[in-house]
This record gives sequence, C-alpha cells and structure tokens, in this order.
Amino acid sequence: MIKKESRNPWAWIPSLYLAEGLPYVVVMFVSVIMYKRLGISNTEIALYTSWLYLPWVIKPLWSPFVDLLKTKRIWILISQLFIGTGLAGVAFTIPVAEFFQYTLAFFWLMAFSSATYDIAADGFYMLGLSKHHQAFFVGVRSTFYRIAFLAGQGLLVILAGQIEESSGDIAYAWAITFFILSGLFILLFIYHFIVLPHPKADSKRSDVTTGKFIKNFIETFSAFFKKKSILLILGFILLYRFGEAQLVKLASPFLLDPIETGGLALTTSQVGFVYGTVGVIALSVGGILGGFAAAKNGLKFWIWWMLIAMNIPNLVYVYLAVTQTTNFLLINAAVAVEQFGYGFGFTAFILYLIYISEGEFKTAHYAIATGFMALGMMLPGMISGWIQEQIGYQQFFIWVCISTIPAFIITKFISIDPKFGKKTPVDKS
Repeated sequence: MIKKESRNPWAWIPSLYLAEGLPYVVVMFVSVIMYKRLGISNTEIALYTSWLYLPWVIKPLWSPFVDLLKTKRIWILISQLFIGTGLAGVAFTIPVAEFFQYTLAFFWLMAFSSATYDIAADGFYMLGLSKHHQAFFVGVRSTFYRIAFLAGQGLLVILAGQIEESSGDIAYAWAITFFILSGLFILLFIYHFIVLPHPKADSKRSDVTTGKFIKNFIETFSAFFKKKSILLILGFILLYRFGEAQLVKLASPFLLDPIETGGLALTTSQVGFVYGTVGVIALSVGGILGGFAAAKNGLKFWIWWMLIAMNIPNLVYVYLAVTQTTNFLLINAAVAVEQFGYGFGFTAFILYLIYISEGEFKTAHYAIATGFMALGMMLPGMISGWIQEQIGYQQFFIWVCISTIPAFIITKFISIDPKFGKKTPVDKS
C-alpha cells in the first residue's frame, strides 16, 4: 500500500477530534449517569469517577515518551484500539454481579488511552498540516471536539434512556449502548489506519539520547516551579473551579434522583437532553463569546467578570433543589444559564494558563498547568458525593456556592499584564 505523506485535511481532522472528545466525555460524564442508573451511591460515584482524572493530571509526565517512542500515527491507532477494547469491556461486564469493579477497571484503561490519544493527536495535527492549514483548521477541530460532547452527553445518554424505557432493563440498555460505541471506535481505527497520512516529520526521534532526554525533562519541570509567585499561580489553578468541580459530579445524579431524596426525578433521556444537549450548546456559546470578549479588552479587564459568570449561576441549582420544580422548560433554562456562565468564565482560566506558560518552555509548561487544572477538578470531586449524602442536595448546593469564595480571594492577588489577550494592530491586520 502506498503511504501518502499528505491527504485532504477534511478527510481526517473531523474524525480525529471526534475520536478525541468521545472517550473523555464517556469517562468523565457518561460513567456518572450510568453508575447512578445502576444504583451506585453518590459517594462512590464521585470518589471513583474523580480518580479517573488522574491520567490527565499526570499526562505531562509521559507526554515526552509519546514524542520519543514510535510515531504519533502509531500512538493514535494503538490508543483507539485500547479505547475500543475498554468500551467493549464495559459492555461485557455491566451485566455481571461485581460490575462496578470490572467496569471501573475498563474505564481506567480508557482514561489512560484517551489521555495518550490527546498527546498523539495534537502532535500529529501539527506534523501533518502546514502552518496555514493549522490556523485554518483550528476552528474545525474545536467544533468536532464539541460535537463529541453533544454526541456523548446528549445522543448517547438519550439512546441509553430510550433502550431503558423500551426494554425495562437498565443494565441491558447500557451494555447495548457501550457495544455500539465500541463498534464505532473499531470503525474509526480502520478508517484512520487507511486515511491518516504519513508525514515525513512524524518519525521516531533518533537524535535524542536518554541522558539528554532526562536532562531536558528535569530542566523543563524545574523551570516551571521556579516561576515568580508559583504558589499563588498553583493556588489560583486549583481554586478557580473549586465550587464547579463539586457541582459537576452531582449535577446529573441530582437530576436523576427521585423527588423523595431531593432530586428532580428526570428520566435518563431527559438528562441527556437537558445536560448533554441544551447544557453543552450553552457551554459552547458561552466559550465562544468569552473568547470574543477577551480578545477585545484583554484578560485583566475580564478576569473578575468571568469569575462571577462562572460561579454566581451556581445559585440556579439551589433554586432547583429548593423548589424541586417539575417544569421541564424551567429546568432546561436553569441548566443553560449555569453552563453558559461556566463556558464564559472558563475562557479566563484557559487564558491565564496560557499567560503563565509564556517563556522558553511554553508548550511543556502549558501541559504542566493543564495537569494541575485536572487535579483541581479531581480532588474536590472526590469528596463531593460524600458531602452531598451527609447534608442533602439543598445544603450541598449552598455549600458549592460557599466553595466559590476562595477563588474570589485568590484572584485579588494574582498579577496580569493589562495588554495580554488584547488584539494588537498586527493581529487585526
């Protein structure tokens, strides 16, 4: 078979980033809904699914190995095979007695494979495209990554819900859903095996010795922790989403739980529509508008407004928990408001990570910063289920709002260049 060095990017960019987003959504969000429907407690759901953030926390530690060993193309294909295997493993083990332990093991396999895929796909994007095409397709890759969120949190959950209702068997419904998803990834593996180009630049690194690699690795990490005000920087990264990290783990269980336990008693399909469709669209719109706003006035101008936008809308969950409304339109509107605010406010967070990564090791330092970003979601998420089961949903969502206060306090002390993020005359031209 002739190995083509380049192909039309439209043939592989959309599918590459659809395949990047889907396993992340399944591991982080769909697993929560599945375990809730299968009767696992909120404490266990939040604790064990938050642990699944770990591969993204430590991703900067093994990303250099992906760069050095084999090619990005091979890593992409291997990762997709492992993801497909993990999905099939979940499907096969859902019906067994000790499904929780077995499915978690396969979710771990998927999580590590997905984090590895992220590294390989983003690297392959730069190696397989010209500078012009890299700039042109950045919007396309982001769009299809978001479509993966819609497909995973929305369509996939709605499908599982429909099978639940038609069959009356929750375990069967989720097993079938994961079998379908596994089949999709096998097809993606075959498709990418045929379609992905073989760029010359995507080759095994033979110019780097083990000694040089270790030296550069240590130098890069030590440079990050020598940054001015590093403790303040790390504090901001860990605390900016302290409230949201707890909310996100219990939002779906709250929507699913029966009225008598403080929930809203929505069906699985309704949750797929509310949180996975309306919520994701609102999140995406908020993110886009946040980007436009930051480009106009810069990060320093918007940091407080975006912090407010991310945290104040959490109050809608207090309202929902107090009223336990059955008005489906109102529930959709409330979730949309919270997710829009989260998307808008998250823009400032990402821009700050970019800002503190400026310098000689920009790419590596940004990767380290995103590792701490994942840690900031993992640690609060682990305890959120236990807190909720101790105090109930009403008091839990009030606690989430109180948990946003540290972010406001630490933001007061961070320093940001007023010009950072603004369009310059060069950008405008």
